[in-house]
Formats: sequence, C-alpha cells, structure tokens
Amino acid sequence: MAPKNVFYAQSGGVTAVINTTACGVIETARKHRDRIGKVYAGKNGILGALTEELIDTSRETASTISALRHTPGGAFGSCRYKLKSFAENRAEYIRLIDVFRAHNIGYFFYNGGGDSQDTANKVAQLSDAMGYPITSIGIPKTVDNDLPCTDNSPGFGSVAKYVAVSIKEAGLDVASMSESSTKIFVLEVMGRHAGWIAAAAGLAKEEDGDPPHIILFPEIDFDTTRFLNKVKQTVRRIGYCVIVSSEGAHYKDATFIADAGLKDAFGHPQLGGVAPVLADMIKTAHGYKCHWSVADYLQRSARHIASATDVAQAYAVGEAAVEFALDGKNAVMPIIVRLPGKKYRWRIGEAPLEKVANVERMMPRSYISRDGFGITGKCREYLFPLIAGEDYPPYRNGLPRYARLKKIMVEKKLKKFSV
Repeated sequence: MAPKNVFYAQSGGVTAVINTTACGVIETARKHRDRIGKVYAGKNGILGALTEELIDTSRETASTISALRHTPGGAFGSCRYKLKSFAENRAEYIRLIDVFRAHNIGYFFYNGGGDSQDTANKVAQLSDAMGYPITSIGIPKTVDNDLPCTDNSPGFGSVAKYVAVSIKEAGLDVASMSESSTKIFVLEVMGRHAGWIAAAAGLAKEEDGDPPHIILFPEIDFDTTRFLNKVKQTVRRIGYCVIVSSEGAHYKDATFIADAGLKDAFGHPQLGGVAPVLADMIKTAHGYKCHWSVADYLQRSARHIASATDVAQAYAVGEAAVEFALDGKNAVMPIIVRLPGKKYRWRIGEAPLEKVANVERMMPRSYISRDGFGITGKCREYLFPLIAGEDYPPYRNGLPRYARLKKIMVEKKLKKFSV
C-alpha cells in the first residue's frame, strides 16, 4: 500500500517566517519517503481542500523548497475561512473526506493561529465521526503572540524585532526635527486584543527619555485625559513624543478607538486606523505638528530583518509536526517551551488542540508599567531573547532573493464544490 500523503495549508495573516515552517514540514517529510508520500499544499489554505486545488510540492526542487526558509508571505496562499461545526455544515466535512480519500491523504497539517487550531481540532474530530483516518496536527503561527500553552508564537519574534528597530530609528528622526517641526509621531501596530507587538516597541527604550514615550495596549483602557496630559508632559520635558499603539486600543466601555463598524471573515471587528485618530486628537488638543504611520503588512512581511530565534523556532515546529504524526500523535500542536536558567534556551513540547483552539493569551499586567504607558523589566526579559540574532536572506543586485514556486496543481478527480 502506498504511503499516505500530507495536506499542508497556511491560514490567516501570514508572517515573515510561515514559509520557514512550510520548509520544515516539506523537508522533514522528504526524509521519510518510506512512510509519507507526497506533500500537497492547499491553495489558499483550507479552501484548497474544499475546492480540490492542491499544489504538488514534490514538483519543486530541493533548492526551491530550501529557499522557502528565507521567503516571507504565504507561498501557497492563505485565507480567513473558519469551518462551521459539523452540525451546521455537514457538506463541507463530507467534501473534505472525499478530497482526502481521492488523493490518499492521511495527514492534515494546518499552520495558523487560534481560529486555525480550531479548524485542525475539528478535522481531528471529523476523522472519528466519519470513520476516515486522518492525523491532524496544528502548527502554531501568529504575529499577535496570543496562542495559549506555548511560550511564544512563531512569527512574533520577527515582527517584534521590526517594530523595535523601526521605532528606534523613527525616534531619532523625530528628535532631529522636533525643535522646529514635528513633535509627535504615532506608530500603529497590529494587535486586536493583545498588546504583545506594541510591547516589543518598548525594547527600543534603553535610557530615560528614549522613545517610545507612550505605548497603548488593548489590556489597558484608554483614558483621553490621561493620555493627552502624558503627551503634553513628555513634549515639555523632552521636546517631542513618540507613541506606539495597538490597533485594538479601546475605551473603558470596550469601544475601539478606531472601530470602523465592520467585521472580517472570522467575525472579528475590522479596525479603521487608530494612528490618525490619535494624531488628530493631539493636534486638536495641543496644536502640535503630528506625523503618523501604520506598520500594517510591512511589520509581518519584513523577512530582511527577521529574528534568528524566530526563524529557528518556525522551522522546528514544522519539523516537529511531521515527527509527531509519524509517532502516532493526533489532535496536538507543537509548542515552544522556555527552559529555566539565565541563558535563553528552548525546546519543542506539545499541547492538545482542544486547549489551544479559540483561546487568546493576553499580556499579564506584570508586563505593563504601573502607569499603563510602558513595559516592565520582567517584560523586557521575556521579549529580548525572541528578537535575538539576524538571519538575512541572500541578496542579488541589492535586493533579497526569494523563492519562486512552480505551484503545479494535482489533477482534480471530483466534481466542482462551491464554497
């Protein structure tokens, strides 16, 4: 009997190192050709399984797969699509089994955040409910760093490094022009409910007076008066004020400062831009000249300044997913375990998907300064190892060289299915 094939897919917002994980999965699977057949990658995440759009990674050369390790974005396409429960949409689950059976797929690896781990868990349950053996392994990924059970999430270390470096450099720019021009700079970073990315900006502050001077976290209710007073005091004391805000900063009544009134495909509020709102608020109250920027996709795609720690961990969880499956484990997710001691060390552990799915891990209050506008020493100790080291991609003609895949599709065997 031919070895079972793998279905691997990327889900949700991509990161600078999600393709590193894909590299870990594919290269490790290729080392076990006696037990694993081909690795099929879903075109645009789980949608690729439902539409039977499977990319045959065996048609890619070893050098191309290796180049995924230093390539940002989602090489196979991602999506924001959440499977409903089996009772709500039985047709989708039947379709998944039909596709898996048609292509001899026995392993399901889903690379994403909390919603994605929920999908991986549902697929594991689907295997039992429908009598078709599928080994389902969730693989962690999220720049938000809000997955439970794991010390940190692959993807976060690199965005944290980008934000810390960016605010350090932008702060020098503002300082040089503050006497006669711009006095306020606001950087908006990702983080709907958890302020981990905003907190990372605090690593740029090495001495008193260094930026960022104010950090706004979703974990701390926004108070307009306190905020505007803090801005004014900072400008009077230092001459300028650099602010970093999570996109999910909100008032006491839970209303987002930048709530656009829309929702994304997962049903989460679509935020409309907190940076310009804050800049306008400051200009109206104090008359300062303000500049603002939204890091947006730049922060999560900056592979040129990725954290070496993050790259190593992203590859390791992909490698572990294959090894877990071959060891007979199911409905689990590889996690990163921080080991005790002064020197930073880590290993791969595991957590059941049922404990990971749809659970968000917020920043502990002990990581946020007493006034709510900065980070503590304890937070810095946690964050610094995650941004450590550089892992530059190869360059040609001054630009990084990234992988270009053929993306040859597997021949379809089933009738068209509408999603």
